Amino acid sequence: MITHTSYGVEPWCLRERGLHPDVLPQSESVFALSNGHVGWRGNLDEGEPHGLPGSYLNGVYESHPLPYAEAGYGYPESGQTVINVTNGKILRLLVDDEPFDVRYGRLRSHERVLDLRTGLLTRTCEWTSPAGTTVRIRSRRLVSFTQRAIAAVSFEVEAVDSRARIVVQSELVTNEQLPGHNGDPRAAVALESPLEAETHFAKGTRLRLVHRTRRSGLRVAAAADHRVTGPEETATECESTEDLARLTIASVLAPGESLRVDKLVSYGWSSTRSLPAVSDQVDAALAAAAIRGWQGLAEEQREYLDDFWARSDVEVDGDEQIQQAVRFALFHVLQAGARAEQRAIPAKGLTGSGYDGHAFWDTETFVLPLLTYTSPEAVAEALRWRQNTLPAARERAAQLGLRGAAFPWRTIAGEEGSAYWPAGTAAFHVNADIADAVVRYTAATGDKRFERDTGVELLVETARLWRSLGHHDHRGAFHIDGVTGPDEYSAVADDNTYTNLMARMNLTAAADAAERHPRQAAALGVDDEESAAWRDAAEAMHIPYNHELGVHEQHAGFTRYQRWDFAATRPDQFPLMLHFPYFDLYRKQVVKQADLVLAMYTCSAFFDAEHKARNFAYYEPLTVRDSSLSACTQAVIAAEAGHMSLAYDYLHEAALMDLHDLEHNTRDGLHIASLAGTWMVLVAGFGGMRHHGGTLQFAPRLPETFRRLAFTLELLGRRVRVSIERGVAAYTLLSGEPLVIHHHGEPLTVEMDKVSRRDIPPLKPTPPPAQPTHRHPNRATAPEGQGAS
Repeated sequence: MITHTSYGVEPWCLRERGLHPDVLPQSESVFALSNGHVGWRGNLDEGEPHGLPGSYLNGVYESHPLPYAEAGYGYPESGQTVINVTNGKILRLLVDDEPFDVRYGRLRSHERVLDLRTGLLTRTCEWTSPAGTTVRIRSRRLVSFTQRAIAAVSFEVEAVDSRARIVVQSELVTNEQLPGHNGDPRAAVALESPLEAETHFAKGTRLRLVHRTRRSGLRVAAAADHRVTGPEETATECESTEDLARLTIASVLAPGESLRVDKLVSYGWSSTRSLPAVSDQVDAALAAAAIRGWQGLAEEQREYLDDFWARSDVEVDGDEQIQQAVRFALFHVLQAGARAEQRAIPAKGLTGSGYDGHAFWDTETFVLPLLTYTSPEAVAEALRWRQNTLPAARERAAQLGLRGAAFPWRTIAGEEGSAYWPAGTAAFHVNADIADAVVRYTAATGDKRFERDTGVELLVETARLWRSLGHHDHRGAFHIDGVTGPDEYSAVADDNTYTNLMARMNLTAAADAAERHPRQAAALGVDDEESAAWRDAAEAMHIPYNHELGVHEQHAGFTRYQRWDFAATRPDQFPLMLHFPYFDLYRKQVVKQADLVLAMYTCSAFFDAEHKARNFAYYEPLTVRDSSLSACTQAVIAAEAGHMSLAYDYLHEAALMDLHDLEHNTRDGLHIASLAGTWMVLVAGFGGMRHHGGTLQFAPRLPETFRRLAFTLELLGRRVRVSIERGVAAYTLLSGEPLVIHHHGEPLTVEMDKVSRRDIPPLKPTPPPAQPTHRHPNRATAPEGQGAS
């Protein structure tokens, strides 16, 4: 959508000039504000027109039956879908009795700006009513990082050239009418007016609504308070009904006079707390926010983000689009996880209802790595959420006849929510993805308390699943059969290489953690025999390999399958899953998203450079990227294999997934994992960063277009700055004790007040691999005045 003429490329903001209904749903997603607990889509203040109204609370969902043509043992019975909770954004405006509606009268100017440094969404417009009265409107909106229950709006209207009678209606609205649901009709019925009223309140400038979900039994409260500044004759009155609470503010403005309304909104929810307790909770949150007021909240927001950007910013010289995109990505990933606090980080964050608001394995594999080195406290909270859902995961494992825990493929509250069993049941790799996140976080932070209280339990229960799921053959090799790896076009296969390598890591990490924390391990029933069995399975793990081709197999026998007939596949038949039966996809060499290639990133030390190059060349022509998770992974390995131009093209695809609406579904919410993948490509791809076994390694190289790439990482209480230019890299320790790192295999010690510079070895040119017909990367389109490599 940013290719639309109303959107420009700026380093620190996303700016929309004019208002264009054809991209309004997409703009609501990219302008969404969140803190990981509360999420507001970027809807217009007046509520209409809209693409998808959206106000979300992390963890608030409604249950509904899952559809099955035929019943089967072990199928999940109930699904979970995020719901649109009480909307506190709405401030309707009437000018001389005519509603402010951009579809009527004359919209003389309109601009929205999402400022990535302040965290404010600002809107300014000038509108002439059908009767000829002109007003100037300015609104600013935030969802607070420092007070997680609070969102706020500052709304100001000014009479421009004539006297105007002004009415502002500030509302809390529940059970808004939503666009038609395109999925399961049973889910649609469940989500139609999902909130039942319990109490409503309006007094003075204070409003409150409390509701309860019909099926999941969650109590949701929203409250608002206001500060009104205007002419002396300004009057207010309030009212409330079951689904609506409203403060009406009336005034008469002379030309140049303004009416300003500062609105504070608080949210709370609980599955167990009483109606009075939840009501008191949101009232208390309002009282705390009122001490600071709008201006104080805005100042806190700027201070929070100043600290975030100091430890997280990525600077790109030579590509303005990528500079804007990576900061946009960092901001939205922060919004998704900053204050989630023992709740999931959904695939769409809190920017839309896509994927029903579910969290998947991509949280641990794509989102948490970024947060580990920039906002590690958010990672600890996300993994504590996984620990809190262990009872459901243990129950699921027992249902499947397995030991330990079987974490869900998709979920909100912890129970499996997928009705498609080859993914929902067989994609066990989510267990190892969680374990990998635990290992990465503890290695990056040295947080021993977390490892003892949370990490050990997660590692033990995930390792138990692998030991019971796999088996030793008569030669002693350990196999894990009948699983689905990251590539969903190859389901229920034997010895998926990604799964086996990640399980191997998981088993070893669990044994190591049990050895470091014997008391916690003993409390979980771990003895020496079980720990030794984990090590035996890890050491004997079978990794499929085709000796004739000299490549690792995605799963056992994959390379003997018939190749997909790309020449006979039309451009309009992608994604393949919407045009061909899974039966046909499952028995062909065609890859939906990076799988073996992802293993070469997550388990990089297992593969030597020669095998990485050969494997990448083999799987690249088979990978169709029918998933937004693929481009960033392919970019990282393309860069490592020396295909810098290809890596650069894939970077643009990952970075602009939502800003260019490449998959035509940004209206449903942002692709948080692909946004995180933007950072991954720049830091792990072009920066060559790997962190294995306590060693931080860099192997930087720049694409042709970049003049400079710089980024900051947090590691073991240190802050390290990496700056890469043509032919040379510089490493600086910004804070903390000296640290040994590796530059293209050479160890060096970085110290405070000392810049360590190292030459970058020249790259040997290699022929680029081919892509499937019609599936070349979305080629980078350089901004005017720039050349793309």
